[in-house]
Amino acid sequence: MINWNRIYAMVLRDFINLRHNYDRLGDMFYWPTMDLVIWGLTGLYFVKQSQNEVLLSIMLTGLIFWIIVWRSQYEININLLQEIWDRNLVNLLASPLTLREWVVSFLIFGLSKMIVSLAFSGLIAFVLYRFSFFVYGFLLLPFVASLLLSGWVAGFIVAGLLIRFGSKIQTLAWTGVYLIVPFSAVFYSLSTLPSWAQAIASLTPPSYIFEGMREILFTGTLSYDKLLISFALNIIYLILSLWFFVFMFNQSRKLGLGRLI
Repeated sequence: MINWNRIYAMVLRDFINLRHNYDRLGDMFYWPTMDLVIWGLTGLYFVKQSQNEVLLSIMLTGLIFWIIVWRSQYEININLLQEIWDRNLVNLLASPLTLREWVVSFLIFGLSKMIVSLAFSGLIAFVLYRFSFFVYGFLLLPFVASLLLSGWVAGFIVAGLLIRFGSKIQTLAWTGVYLIVPFSAVFYSLSTLPSWAQAIASLTPPSYIFEGMREILFTGTLSYDKLLISFALNIIYLILSLWFFVFMFNQSRKLGLGRLI
């Protein structure tokens, strides 16, 4: 059984630490702002050259939606790394806290931070470019949910590697999910990719969301099979990634978690 008091205590601890961690506070707002300024201006340039205002919406939506995937993955991994850096992992798991409760606590904490970053990015996009991602209407919720699941899948895969091999591969916490960016069609149509890359993209859940986003912008409608395929793939991958994380955790525990510090 899950003890929600322990989960609440972990989430509260993380929020208290966040108040005094300017690095993690900064990355919630600095990188989204810089991305939106740089790529938003790039989008405006393309709009002026092509006289196609949809291009700016594609650029801004791609950026904001990708923030969901990246932050979902990043928050899982950075919370694990924080325990390793603080040499607190053994102490944490020697307490009554279970692995399941630990996972739920950093998912809740990461989700909270992602929502803040998403809202802030939406505000910046509106202030600078008068763009509102509410143009997608009620479809915004399933889009965000699917991208969130994709980020969690990547997060648990990288977390499994981190819990097994430690901070020597910590760069994956920042770069891991970017391995699927070329196949996710964030800013371009899947038809742009060569046939072999399209085959890989068909197995990548975010590609269906970004294709659906462009379909709405160009036609005003959505083929709902894209949403269904995206969620189906995400559920399968999430189950496998959770299994992978637990497996790697058990392997690491046999070798001794103390070696990670």
